[in-house]
Amino acid sequence: MNDELKYLSRRAATGLLTRREFVGRAGALGLSAVAATTMLSSAVRAAGPQKGGTFRMGLQGGSTTDSMDPALATNTVAVALIRMWGEPLVELTDDGGLEGKVAESFEASADAKTWTFTVRQGITFSNGQEVTAADVAATLDRHSGEDTKSGALGLLRDIKDVRVDGRNVVIELNNANADLPYLMSDYHLIIQPNGGKDAPDAAIGTGPYVMKSIDMGVRFVCEKNPNYWGDLGNAETIELVVINDNTARVAALQSGQVDLIDRVPPRTAGLVARAPGVTVASTAGPGHYVFISHVNTAPFDNSDLMMALKYGINRQEMVDKILFGYGTVGNDTPINAAYPMFTEMEQREYDPEKAAHFFKKSGHDGSVLLRTSDNSFPGAPDAAALFQQSLAGAGIELEIKREPNDGYWSEVWNNKPFCTSYWGGRPTQDQMFTTAYLSTADWNDTRYKNEQFDQLLIAARAELDLAKRTQMYADMSTMVRDGGGLICPMFNDFIDAYTETVGGWVEGVAGFSMMNGYAAQRMWVNA
Repeated sequence: MNDELKYLSRRAATGLLTRREFVGRAGALGLSAVAATTMLSSAVRAAGPQKGGTFRMGLQGGSTTDSMDPALATNTVAVALIRMWGEPLVELTDDGGLEGKVAESFEASADAKTWTFTVRQGITFSNGQEVTAADVAATLDRHSGEDTKSGALGLLRDIKDVRVDGRNVVIELNNANADLPYLMSDYHLIIQPNGGKDAPDAAIGTGPYVMKSIDMGVRFVCEKNPNYWGDLGNAETIELVVINDNTARVAALQSGQVDLIDRVPPRTAGLVARAPGVTVASTAGPGHYVFISHVNTAPFDNSDLMMALKYGINRQEMVDKILFGYGTVGNDTPINAAYPMFTEMEQREYDPEKAAHFFKKSGHDGSVLLRTSDNSFPGAPDAAALFQQSLAGAGIELEIKREPNDGYWSEVWNNKPFCTSYWGGRPTQDQMFTTAYLSTADWNDTRYKNEQFDQLLIAARAELDLAKRTQMYADMSTMVRDGGGLICPMFNDFIDAYTETVGGWVEGVAGFSMMNGYAAQRMWVNA
């Protein structure tokens, strides 16, 4: 029986037998479905990836107002596309470390104020043009310029000077930063010809694929890049279809229209997982579903009103009824146990009496307007309704305005003073805080500006004592929790799903959903 199972697993791994057929035959030989799946996964890894075919993705988040300019990327679709045609200097490894992409190596001075990145020898852009250190320097310059709208602006504020020395790019900082290479992995900082100054949305980069068809907010097609410096992706073609409706996205997977989807609704994840030939992959991480308010705009500039809203949200109810177990309770800070220097804080609980107290103290009269959309996070309108109900228990009226999915990230998020949103998180506390809470950050979507916080953030970058640095990040989390505009009720698991038509999924990859956005390149189409 053992030899027959091995024979069947080899056939299934090479596409000569479907996953369903293998599990059925293994069951007839006395092997449980769980054991059969494990055996098949091992056989697939041993067989290695298959080349060719079209890998089809159905993703949420795209809209017609998006741009191919990586500086302006704001959603999952944009990140997935960037991963195909472009690369940053460095990228996260599966376990959260760093590996070179456009840069083959990097090193720091003893005081961590000067960093040198060496551009990979012989690397070219998809148009055949050689990549130079000048292209890298120009990229950093464009994303940090006075007129830039780049989401990476906050990460680059502390750069004092960038110079080119042969294949080396030397970055001098105003202050020491031991985490600078992690900042360079940000998905906005894609290396482009002349930094993208000439054609920022041309989608010319050093990635394994080139864009062949672009219908913004609808459908994209890319093919293998013949000039790619590294291992080419497994699929010959990748097709990405934007499906913002949760029901339609799941239906597209189950009907075989697509091979992989992201953001499986937690409410139906268990049901989806029971569908024949479908695997649901859940990965815990730093992603969080949030309500963000501009604390420089009335009425959210009233600290008592903000405290009323924070005590008026039932976090556990949100985790139970919105995440259905695929996540954990939040505490009004963007940092959770996924970060390397996390410190537990006293959990803020739902307290309608305290909420009513602070609301009365605020002097605010009337309702509070919240904008939401399914495009902000799965179940966001339902989460808004739960928030409305829990606030009503404190005598606070929440008015909900449901916005269109299309254009949400350009018209509502970071523009309107109170809305639902999500963050995928970042590899380190410094990167998360610098991207969204530093006073000068372009993506400071709560308009949190605190001089003491800024000073502490900069000081923590140079602190080599781990215990002291950990405490500094804990202090920053407390400052954001108590004085910021972030209402964070829950940290979500990343829930993706794929069919038996594709293989190669790797569990527990650090970063964003879909294997840090690289699933389409790393997985393969079964024969």
